[in-house]
Amino acid sequence: MLLPGETSLAKLVGAAALVHCTVSLFWALPLWRWLPRRATLEWALLAAVLIALLDLKLIAPLYFPQVAALDFWPQLADHLMWGAAFGIALGWWRRL
Repeated sequence: MLLPGETSLAKLVGAAALVHCTVSLFWALPLWRWLPRRATLEWALLAAVLIALLDLKLIAPLYFPQVAALDFWPQLADHLMWGAAFGIALGWWRRL
């Protein structure tokens, strides 16, 4: 996404890490604000599915065809793991 045509593995991994962290933060901020305090994990998982559909079925085909060409199910699993991690962390933080 950031370095089309780049062949250096180190540069590609660095760029991928930057993009992944930025996108995760982009979604984490509104979810932190809007997810209900009850059943936070469940709501975070639902949000992750909706985000995956938006990201992978709407945005990626229009702007990132290389991402859209990847298999859907592993990407959905990645979104679900992020949602689970976020939901658990947010629920824990809110109990402090």
